[in-house]
Amino acid sequence: MQLACISGAYTIAIEESAGRPCSTRCQMTSVADRIVGPPLAAAAEVVAHDAASVPSAPAISLPAAGERELRLDLFRGLALWLIFIDHLPPNLLTWFTIRNYGFSDATEIFIFISGYTAAFVYGRAMREAGFVVATARILRRVWQIYVAHVFLFTIFLAEISYVATSFENPLYTEEMGIMDFLKEPDVTIVQALLLRFRPVNMDVLPLYIVLMLFLPIILWLMRRSADLTLALSVVLYAATWEYDLYLSAYPNGFWAFNPFAWQLLFVFGAWCAQGGAQRMSRILSSPITLWISFAYLLAAFVVTLTWYLPQLSHLMPRRLEQWMYPINKTDLDVLRFAHFLALAAVTVRFLPKNWPGLKSPWLRPLILCGQHSLEIFCLGVFLAFAGHFLLAELSGGAGLHFVISISGILIMSAAAWLISWYKHSADKNASRTKGAGGNADMAGGEA
Repeated sequence: MQLACISGAYTIAIEESAGRPCSTRCQMTSVADRIVGPPLAAAAEVVAHDAASVPSAPAISLPAAGERELRLDLFRGLALWLIFIDHLPPNLLTWFTIRNYGFSDATEIFIFISGYTAAFVYGRAMREAGFVVATARILRRVWQIYVAHVFLFTIFLAEISYVATSFENPLYTEEMGIMDFLKEPDVTIVQALLLRFRPVNMDVLPLYIVLMLFLPIILWLMRRSADLTLALSVVLYAATWEYDLYLSAYPNGFWAFNPFAWQLLFVFGAWCAQGGAQRMSRILSSPITLWISFAYLLAAFVVTLTWYLPQLSHLMPRRLEQWMYPINKTDLDVLRFAHFLALAAVTVRFLPKNWPGLKSPWLRPLILCGQHSLEIFCLGVFLAFAGHFLLAELSGGAGLHFVISISGILIMSAAAWLISWYKHSADKNASRTKGAGGNADMAGGEA
C-alpha cells in the first residue's frame, strides 16, 4: 500500500507492518524490503534490544550484589536515542544510526539486554527465594509492562486523533495505522488489550510481555542445564522458519516481531547471564574471532552500501542476492543475528567493564535513559509522532530536522534525570535495605 502521505518513512513502516499472507512475506525485491520488518520503532524496555551492548566480554563477570553494570545502561540508552531518530523522517542525524551500516539495529540491543538483565535479576531471586516467589515477581513485572503498554496505546491514539482532527488531515490516522480503530473502536480496543492490534511503533512491548511470560520456565530449565535450554531455543527458532510459525494480528497479518523467532536472542541473553559469557571468554578473546567479526561487519557494510548507492549494485553477485534477500526482520534473519554477534564480539573486546568513560558526565544522559528505559521509550514514541507532525506542517528543511531531533533527545535526557532524582529522593532509605535479588536496577536498568 503506497500512500501519498506526509512522510515516506512512515509509509515504509505501514507497508512493512501491514498484513500479508505468510507465504509472501519474503517475496520482496526493493531496497526498503531487503531488511523486512517494522520500522526501528519499537522499542523499549523491551526489549529490547544491537550488539554494542553485549555484556559477554572476555573479561566480563556477572555484576556483584549492589553493583551496576553501566554498559547495559549505556547501550540501552543509546538504542533509545537511535530509535527516536529513526522514527523521524530521514534527516542528517539518521545517517549516524547503526541500521544504515549493517544488518541489525537497535531492536537487537533491547532484546538481548532484556534477556540478560531479566535472567540476572530473577535468576538470583529463583535461587534464593524459590520458583514460586520468583515467578510471582516476574508476573508482577509483566503486569507493569502491560499497564505501560495500555497507557501508551491510549495516549498515543489520543495524540494522533487530536492532530488529525484539528488539522483536518486524515492521512495521519492512515500513516499511524489506526484507521481500524476509528471504524470499529469497540472491537479494536478488545484486540488491543489482547495485544493483537497495535499502531505503528508499538510492537516491542507486546513482544517483551510474551517473552517475560515464559521467563520462569526458561530460568527453571537453565538451572538444570543452561546449554540444553539454549539448544531448545535454537530448535524452536529453526522450526519457526521451517514451518512458518507466527502469531496473527488484527485485523489481518502477523506480529511485526515474531516471538517464536526473537526468543532466540532473549534466551541467548539469559544464557550469557547464567554463565555462558564466562564459558565463551576464551573464544571471545581469540584473535581469530576478532578478525572474523571484523570481516563480517565489513561485508555487511558493503552490502548495505549497495542499497543506497545503486552504482555499486554490480558488486553483488546475482546468486548471492538470491540467497540472502530478503533479510527478514520479522523472523530475526540469521544474518541479522550473526551481525549482532559480530558487533557484540568487537564491542566487549574494546569496551571493558571498568572503562573510565562510563563515569564521564558526557555519557551520563545516555546512562540515565538506559536506567529508566520503559518510561523513556514511551516518551520517545510520543515525541517521534510530535516531531513527525511538526516536520509535516512546517517547512524548515534540514535545520528544522536537526533542531527537532536534538530537542527530542534533550527532552528524553531531562525526563530521565528527573525520574532518577525523584526515585533517588523517594527511595533513598528503602534502597539500603532492599535485597539485591529483587532489584532489577542492580543489573543495569530495569529488567
